[in-house]
Amino acid sequence: MATEKTLAEEDKQLRDYELTVIISPEATDEVVNATIESIQQFVTGRGGTISEVEQWGKRKLAYPIKRFVEGSYVLTRFELKPTSTKELEASLQMSESVLRHLLVKIE
Repeated sequence: MATEKTLAEEDKQLRDYELTVIISPEATDEVVNATIESIQQFVTGRGGTISEVEQWGKRKLAYPIKRFVEGSYVLTRFELKPTSTKELEASLQMSESVLRHLLVKIE
């Protein structure tokens, strides 16, 4: 019983994450900004905080993804509850403009 209570308390604590997103090179600046905004709204809407957003611009991909050889990279650092990360990743996978994403927990 003690471990269940501890796990429930840990799920309520905010953890540090780093999210790298590769957005389609065909996406306009408005689409890129809208994608960044939707990520920020997702995090803040679930009690998280955004600490940094870096737009790296278009860069060459290591290998083609969906026939694209470049993509717009965006790095976001934020705090979020661990229980919300699966939902965030699911929404990124459903997005047509996002080619790839990588969510990493920072220790």
